[in-house]
Amino acid sequence: MATKLQLQDKAKRLARRRHQISSIVRGTTERPRLVVFRSNASIYAQLVDDSKGFTIASSSSKNLETKAKKTELSKMTGKAIAEVAKEKGIKSVVFDRNGYLYHGRIKALADGAREGGLQF
Repeated sequence: MATKLQLQDKAKRLARRRHQISSIVRGTTERPRLVVFRSNASIYAQLVDDSKGFTIASSSSKNLETKAKKTELSKMTGKAIAEVAKEKGIKSVVFDRNGYLYHGRIKALADGAREGGLQF
């Protein structure tokens, strides 16, 4: 079982990765940032315009009314955010994995967004 100190170290490492990524990755009006947040039960995706400082669109696995595995829900969430982006006239985005490893549910969301027509 992990001790409290080990959990704090893990949180600090995640915060450091998030800060490093956010200092490099910036979204614009033409090419917004696709931000991913992963919880234990759900996954969320947002299109953010950093130059104006607001969220253009969002989608989550909670909005989907299907029962499936988390990875499959992530892929469906990626396709859903791609559909919303198409409606708003967005074809290309910058992917912000928010400090998470590009593996599993994060990769499934990215693949679903690519299948939906987004380019990154």
